[in-house]
Amino acid sequence: MTNNPTDHTIAIVDDHLLFAGSLEKLIDTFSGFKVLYHAKNGFDLQQQMKAAKTLPEIILLDINMPVMDGFETVQWLTNTHPEIKVLALSMEDDELTILKMLRGGAKGYLLKDIHPDKLQEALTEVITKGYYHSEKVATTLLHSLQPEQQKNQLVLKENEITFLQLACSEMTYKEIAGVMNLSPKTIDGYRQELFNKLNIKNRVGLVIYALKNNIISI
Repeated sequence: MTNNPTDHTIAIVDDHLLFAGSLEKLIDTFSGFKVLYHAKNGFDLQQQMKAAKTLPEIILLDINMPVMDGFETVQWLTNTHPEIKVLALSMEDDELTILKMLRGGAKGYLLKDIHPDKLQEALTEVITKGYYHSEKVATTLLHSLQPEQQKNQLVLKENEITFLQLACSEMTYKEIAGVMNLSPKTIDGYRQELFNKLNIKNRVGLVIYALKNNIISI
């Protein structure tokens, strides 16, 4: 493919050289885009950017890399080259990882199994709009805006909330079963389910959670 001076320039940062090479060939088939180079981690990117005559407009950045990973690299780029648009490109799809990259300065987050058409769309939008938010990213951002109380309480059933309120009293679990007209075995099930859902290990943890989320008050 012949390079056009008006093409938008891209750098790929990924320690999997076979993937990076294949991605470069794919992007070079996109009209209006060309890959300048690819680096195997953030430190390698720094060295190549120092040596290159032209800085890329977009950097496709992996996350899990040796020496200097994606989190460190996006922070460095945000601090030193804020004009470069970073798109995270990773196999990681958990919300905390996505939010950490976006808060670090990434303009979008793509999964490596993205369809080529979607990749081209993302590159185009980050040039025209300054960002690209996939459905996954949009959902993650909306979820992150929910108050912690709302996010936590939404997963609790009515009987679980009743049990939680009673568990914050001086009642024994057997007495709670009597008040709720349930068997002690069912109450044990509620207790264990809440331990699992709320990631706590004992009754004191239940009380702290209930206080923090205004389920009970002192």
